[in-house]
Amino acid sequence: MALNLKARSFLKLLDFTPREINYLLDLSRDLKRAKYTGNEMPTMKGKNIALLFQKDSTRTRCAFEVAAYDQGAHVTYLGPSGSQFGKKESVEDTAKVLGRFYDAIEFRGYKQADAEDLAKYSGVPVYNGLTDEFHPTQILADFLTIQEHFGSLKGLKFVFAGDARNNMGNSLMVGCAKMGMHFVAAAPKDLWPNPSLVKECQAIAKETGAQIEFSDDMLKACKDANVIYTDVWVSMGEPDAVWASRIKDLKPFQVNMNAIKVAKPDVIFMHCLPAFHDLKTDVGQEIHKKFGLTAMEVTDDVFNSKHSVVFEEAENRLHTIKAVMVATIGDTN
Repeated sequence: MALNLKARSFLKLLDFTPREINYLLDLSRDLKRAKYTGNEMPTMKGKNIALLFQKDSTRTRCAFEVAAYDQGAHVTYLGPSGSQFGKKESVEDTAKVLGRFYDAIEFRGYKQADAEDLAKYSGVPVYNGLTDEFHPTQILADFLTIQEHFGSLKGLKFVFAGDARNNMGNSLMVGCAKMGMHFVAAAPKDLWPNPSLVKECQAIAKETGAQIEFSDDMLKACKDANVIYTDVWVSMGEPDAVWASRIKDLKPFQVNMNAIKVAKPDVIFMHCLPAFHDLKTDVGQEIHKKFGLTAMEVTDDVFNSKHSVVFEEAENRLHTIKAVMVATIGDTN
């Protein structure tokens, strides 16, 4: 039976089967090749997409805008101060208004429940560009990048180092479970994912052949890894006051050359960006002044090494986001 994702929202990977995820990855690959060869066929002419952002972004906004333009669609960007969403107008009322103007809505914000309600009340597909719980479009880009380097996903050992209970830790664990991978969270025990989500992923893993593990020993976790992934230690929207405790907890889980050396010789390093690997940012300078660190979640020698695929990964946000939109609102018949 042919796959049909028309009019589907893309809110979290838990909503999609491994076959559907593979379909989106295959479509991403095909759209990337078409763009590279100049043979891309627009499938979204006349479509209008609202980009609703509570949180600022570089990659997510650019990827959605360029993907839409490549496919012939129009976008309206509504930034953190560009609408009454959640301030003078409820999520439900905003959804009902936007659903009458637009063919789809992208949402990047705080509450997963807000993304779910936008989909419930708008009547059009809603794409989760990031919430505090999940970041599914990022995972598609990550998995496309891994496929490009290893040819497949199943059975690969994937280590996520850092705060494993954040949106990236959650989403990568779900994605690895869905795709039959060996997921290891390298983190302090009190920063492991929510037990209920772990239980759900373990049930999925039994069907796909995946493995789900947790370790508070960084080097043990990284032994023979195919992929080592990390994220910022303090997520967007968290207060500055948490920096001291987070640095204390996560410094042993920094991705440095010691971690790379115990992994597979062809290990790849991944990061969803932005990354604090040097002192070339305001935040980097501030942390250096307060805590004496020259790098945080990843050292500069790893970030700029032959193992790093972070910019290929960033580019793939464009192709995978485009695939989600084409699959759900594109005219492909």
